[in-house]
Amino acid sequence: MTAIRIEAHPDGTNLAAAIKQDGIQDSPLRFWWLGQAGFALKHRDILLLIDPYLSDTLAEKYRNSEFKHLRMIPIPVAPEELEGCSWYLCTHGHTDHMDPGTIRGIYQATSPNFLIPRAEMDRGRERGIPSDKMHGINAGETLRLGDDITVEAIASAHERLDVDAEGNHRYLGYVISVGGLRLYHSGDCVPYPGLSEKLAEKHIDVAFLPINGRDEIRLSKGVPGNFTVTEAIALCKAAAIGHLVGHHWGMFDFNTIEKDNAEALLRQKAGALEWLLPEIGMTYTIRPI
Repeated sequence: MTAIRIEAHPDGTNLAAAIKQDGIQDSPLRFWWLGQAGFALKHRDILLLIDPYLSDTLAEKYRNSEFKHLRMIPIPVAPEELEGCSWYLCTHGHTDHMDPGTIRGIYQATSPNFLIPRAEMDRGRERGIPSDKMHGINAGETLRLGDDITVEAIASAHERLDVDAEGNHRYLGYVISVGGLRLYHSGDCVPYPGLSEKLAEKHIDVAFLPINGRDEIRLSKGVPGNFTVTEAIALCKAAAIGHLVGHHWGMFDFNTIEKDNAEALLRQKAGALEWLLPEIGMTYTIRPI
């Protein structure tokens, strides 16, 4: 694990322009929260997107349902404005992580490669990912994305571990090794036996974890859950991860945690763990110290 600090820099411009601009001196990596589980990561001139949801696809799909999936925040950037994306990573097939509206828009602007669970390649094609740009991966496998960027897949449990008939996991997290740093984005996940031990072996610097929690009411209505704030803290401590970035909150009113409540729990329980609840419209840098 590398000794680092995460610093916030107001963009002072629109998000697309901030992502396009040159890097900040001495920072090997910049990142931006796109809402929900979505992030943009940039190392030098390599732009990676993880689980961006930049449309109203779900509001259109569920307009007549109990959970209407109306955004609590506006779309922070039009997907067609995100030029220069090299890799577009999806952790699983749920629409807020593999969104056809976002896929179409970004593919209009650039022609990225897509990394998705092998178990969801058919769904990926249905969502508009070209077959020649789609790379499937399963838990335990590693793919090199660039000269010094690799991604290793780790199984995630979105309420439970789920595999297809060939044993490919439907829900994945990604350990991204980039610029001398190791980042873990769990996708949607709850604790399961062996996860913290597996992550401890990876020497993670920053964990990007959902914190919206779960309950029987949501599950009974088809909304599987994620880590609670307390569970996210506990995972980081058990796996010796020094920094937690909490996400998957503030998008849909039926599936979130109030920011004030999350911050109170983090202040109360994090101890020496460094933590961040990111803001839309902020550039974050990760610097070695």
